[in-house]
Amino acid sequence: QVHLVESGGGLVQTGGSLRLSCIASGRTVGIYAMGWFRQTRGKEREFVAAIRWRSGIRYYADSVKDRFSISRDDTANTVYLQMDSLKPEDTAVYSCAAADRYERDYKRSSDFRSWGQGTQITVSS
Repeated sequence: QVHLVESGGGLVQTGGSLRLSCIASGRTVGIYAMGWFRQTRGKEREFVAAIRWRSGIRYYADSVKDRFSISRDDTANTVYLQMDSLKPEDTAVYSCAAADRYERDYKRSSDFRSWGQGTQITVSS
């Protein structure tokens, strides 16, 4: 089991930036990929970005690919999400996730086994 803790959420104005961090602990040797998802009330969880742990190959949702950047520090078992040019529609609870098996592209929540508690991002207009 992998335990995940996110940090870095908060309130930001439109056009601003935030960086989320997610630290993994526990059985981290079995991590194949880590990702970020977001969810707003009444909506399904939405894929944001993911990164393969060994190769560093990245995947992005079309809605964020020119504004967000996912990266990892495998020595610190940490994944980051740099969010620039934030928009009000980016407002959501952002959750970190870890996958423990190979998947084609890690764009589905079902690809991931472990989840963090989430951190709120609010972008004011």
